[in-house]
Amino acid sequence: MTTLFVLDVPENTAVAAVAGQDPAVMIDRVGPYFRIRSEDSIVIDRRATGCRHAVWYSSVAGLHRSRIVQWDKDAMRIEAR
Repeated sequence: MTTLFVLDVPENTAVAAVAGQDPAVMIDRVGPYFRIRSEDSIVIDRRATGCRHAVWYSSVAGLHRSRIVQWDKDAMRIEAR
């Protein structure tokens, strides 16, 4: 399972919200983090989040058995290891 953790702060709320628009993505909270999970890849479009670059590139708090395969000005793609 692909798993991404994002700190639950106002700046990152849009990252979790956009990820959650995919019906295959499940979002819950673990402590102060959003846990974003999927059986498939997780793809988040940066422009859809409205995040500025500084917030975008600091939004990932951690991964579990996953790896970042794309993280640029356009999108973030996380896949299971």
